[in-house]
Amino acid sequence: MKGNIVQQLNLKLQDNEWPMTYIDHDRKIVRAIVIDKKYNYYFVRAKRDDDFGKATLIETSGGGVEAGENLETALKRELKEELGAKVKIICKIGVVSDYYNLIHRHNINNYYLCEILSFGNKHLTKQEIEDFHLSTLKMKYEKAVTEYKKCATTKVGKLIGARELPVLKYAKKLIDNL
Repeated sequence: MKGNIVQQLNLKLQDNEWPMTYIDHDRKIVRAIVIDKKYNYYFVRAKRDDDFGKATLIETSGGGVEAGENLETALKRELKEELGAKVKIICKIGVVSDYYNLIHRHNINNYYLCEILSFGNKHLTKQEIEDFHLSTLKMKYEKAVTEYKKCATTKVGKLIGARELPVLKYAKKLIDNL
């Protein structure tokens, strides 16, 4: 990166899809914009039918930080589990604070930019396999933007797109300056 100085994103978003009654927990989350040497981007596809409704979505890979884990350790674990990828962390992109009013949760999403070093086996949970039908998506930047917009036809898709499109666009600027 030019000068190695990166201004981090700090976004605070509200859930305008479901009414806010109360928030009873925070969830610390790590997520990544993942690229390879040819500037392909890697995401997960989730097909769900749950309290949020029926939806097929694109989302960055990542998940909850477990007790005793630091953010970078959690990130590497999540990317290995969901993508089967060993990665190099390039930089932290920033933090997006958002809400899922339907499940009374405040999310603190810590986003990173990562480069894939190698692929191996995935280690998906039973819920990720049976409830979310997680699969890996590999695509160029423009296709990813189109996918997020296409998935924004559902309430949960709108929430995810509002959170992830600004991060993806910011990451593209960082990548263009590598």
